Amino acid sequence: MTIESRASWVVAFATLAVMSVTYGAPLTLVVALKPIAADLDVPRSAPALAASLASLGTGLGGIPMGWLAERVGVRAITMFGAICVAAGLAVSTIGGVWGLYIGYGLLLGLLGNGAMSVPLLTYISRWFDRRRGTALALISSGQYIAGAVWPSIFERGGEWFGWRATSLIFAVVEAAVIVPLALLFLARPPKERPAGSFGAGPAPGGRVLGLPPNLVLALMSAAIFLCCVPMAQPSVHLVSFCTDLGFSPAHGAAMLSVLLAAAFLSRQFWGWVADRIGGLRTVLAGSLCQIVTLSLFLSTQDEMGLFAVSAAFGLGFGGIVPSYVLAVRELFPASEAGWRVPSMMFFGLAGMAAGGWAGGAIYDQFGSYAPAFLFGVAANALNLAIVMFLVGRQYGRRVFGAVPA
Repeated sequence: MTIESRASWVVAFATLAVMSVTYGAPLTLVVALKPIAADLDVPRSAPALAASLASLGTGLGGIPMGWLAERVGVRAITMFGAICVAAGLAVSTIGGVWGLYIGYGLLLGLLGNGAMSVPLLTYISRWFDRRRGTALALISSGQYIAGAVWPSIFERGGEWFGWRATSLIFAVVEAAVIVPLALLFLARPPKERPAGSFGAGPAPGGRVLGLPPNLVLALMSAAIFLCCVPMAQPSVHLVSFCTDLGFSPAHGAAMLSVLLAAAFLSRQFWGWVADRIGGLRTVLAGSLCQIVTLSLFLSTQDEMGLFAVSAAFGLGFGGIVPSYVLAVRELFPASEAGWRVPSMMFFGLAGMAAGGWAGGAIYDQFGSYAPAFLFGVAANALNLAIVMFLVGRQYGRRVFGAVPA
């Protein structure tokens, strides 16, 4: 018997709408990275650092906010987060570069999206057992709906009103949309089924892949960090990369939208795959696609070629992050999801932060994005080594029985 119902999908689509709005907030900075740097008279790495602090804050905030959501409910935490994101966007428009750091890192990241991003992934995983991978892929696609919809709007808003006014307008949108959605739709999830039953994960206390559970979590955390470093580089720097090649900011924003729209479409496919082959194997397949397509940015200079590479990159990496969450739910007890998922996702978002910041810092050092993309390829290669080891342990247990401790 399954815990899934029509209500599960209603909650999932409401959560998708929340994600589609709140993931737009950091893009106000990504699209306007060069104008902000010029306006504040700072190097490009300064606003890139603010974007990185937003990612890092989101990951770090997910740990206490995930714990709190288990106790007071995800509805209250989501409303609190939306108000903090709105406040962060407002603060970012004042106080110079420190306004950016406080607005994006503390308010928008730690207290804002930290209260929504990872806690909502854990929350939705409790509504599903048979199609958990599909549901996780769906709601995490909010990031790519945001990426497909908002960059062109922000680029036009920046041209008409300036980046400060655009940020303030979106702050109003954030609160006005998300608070009512949380009130109306984010009900408490169904009661967890007993450990060991279908979709509930193993019983507490056992080894994982023949290894100590915390060691497996540490390896998965290292792997997600290393795969998110290269994932962040095109996402944060694509618009600037394109303008450096002589293309207009509008075309750069359109390429970013294409990349994230492709990631949205592919994420649904990867979710379907993950429900059939499992989370870890889906991570491996997606990481292989990511390293190949990231390498293509090094050899592509023409506009149509970059549109194609952007789409291919989005298709490749789209399903990686939700597959990590699915792998945690498959390998660890359901009772531990409230802290294991946020702990692992912190390293993923730290990887996004490191990748976004490193892209700007390496550009400032060399005056080119090519060394930054090479750095991303190297990080992706290390990620593949860890994931292949874990998949090998899992495959060995299935074929030969239990792996010796």
